[in-house]
Amino acid sequence: MFEYPPDDPMTLPPEQQDPHLMREMFGQIAPRYDFITRVFSYGMDRRWKRQAVERANLPAKPVVLDLACGTGDFSKLVARGRPQAEIVAADLTHRMVRLARASGVEHVTCADAMRLPFRDGVFDAVFVGYGLRNFPRREDAVAEIRRVLRPGGVLMSLDFFLPANPVLRKIYLGYLYVQGAIWGLLLHGRPRTYTYIPDSLRRFVTAEEFRSSLSRAGYDRVGVRKYLFGGIALHWAARDH
Repeated sequence: MFEYPPDDPMTLPPEQQDPHLMREMFGQIAPRYDFITRVFSYGMDRRWKRQAVERANLPAKPVVLDLACGTGDFSKLVARGRPQAEIVAADLTHRMVRLARASGVEHVTCADAMRLPFRDGVFDAVFVGYGLRNFPRREDAVAEIRRVLRPGGVLMSLDFFLPANPVLRKIYLGYLYVQGAIWGLLLHGRPRTYTYIPDSLRRFVTAEEFRSSLSRAGYDRVGVRKYLFGGIALHWAARDH
């Protein structure tokens, strides 16, 4: 059975070790964030997020957390399908929070996924788009998300993952590195801005391994849908008790 790797600070990228560096990096890319997510997903990012919202099977008046919200894609998709939803969007980066608010997301706050500022059992669903890979202590974040879910509530996570096939993994990481370096240089004059993505991914897990870790963390009805040969995946997991 796969054992979730310990979070060794010596192996994490500097941005994951220091929240100030993480805020600085995402603050820099915030104005281009939506563009980059479309580029790296071959334009399929919005379709995958719509599938996540549909699979969540939300009640008529859900209470939803959009965690690591970026510019608020999940918030806007939920609001479109559930006009009476109560939605809170949260991100570690102040500039992302401002952009989400400017794009029409009403309730936005700065929050650390390791210490969510919400009571136990508040949300019917927590959506995380490309966020869990960036959290320095993923097990703590997964436990915090479960804490704030109501019984029957669901976690929906869309993220990059390591392809299980070693050859595909090498090709995928190489592709992400070249793409990241080119776009980082063109948009920001700094290749590292987006080569962080494959750097963080090397220390991540496969989609199946992450599914196993959610089951070990106490979630029920855990499932996964893989895209791009497992390089990106949508996970869902319920808190039934």
